[in-house]
Amino acid sequence: MNDENEVEKANDLSDVVVVLHGRVEVDSFDQYMVKYIDSYSVTIQELESVTAKFKFNSMMRALIEICFLFSPAPLHGFAFWFDVEFNGHAISSTNYQSTTSFVDNHQMNGSQRKRRTNPNEALALYTAPEDPPTHQQQTLIYFYDPIELEQDQLIEGSVTLSQSKENARFMNIHLEYTSGGRSYVKESVMR
Repeated sequence: MNDENEVEKANDLSDVVVVLHGRVEVDSFDQYMVKYIDSYSVTIQELESVTAKFKFNSMMRALIEICFLFSPAPLHGFAFWFDVEFNGHAISSTNYQSTTSFVDNHQMNGSQRKRRTNPNEALALYTAPEDPPTHQQQTLIYFYDPIELEQDQLIEGSVTLSQSKENARFMNIHLEYTSGGRSYVKESVMR
């Protein structure tokens, strides 16, 4: 027993075991809206290329009530997705035609479309990773090498989304960002 006490003291150990109940979650960043687009007023030309600047600080947080000493954490990339809310008037049943159509070679008929029960409620499509799956996908842009971030380290830059010339349904992503005195450029395609 004496040897165990010496080992505990030498390694700053304790014979008490602490069990944490619940979920522990560590995030580097909160979600950040890159661009808000009003679908009632936007033009086709404005959607061909959308650029937005961003600036935020890294934020490591734990959802438990104890203090942590945070060491640098790697940032491996950025994730992109979109949310759409339709706030207009609901389609009345007399104007609604249940015709069969094909989207990406998948048969769609009127009964598969989601209808609002309350015309004042927004109809929404959320494609974030924590939302239920849809046919839309999130796009992850991984860095060639992760960036080691300190708490509250500034990350800023710009992102440009432009319609792909090869496939009109795809978006090209051009990402420029700086952090810790270094600048980076990364490109990808949102499919």
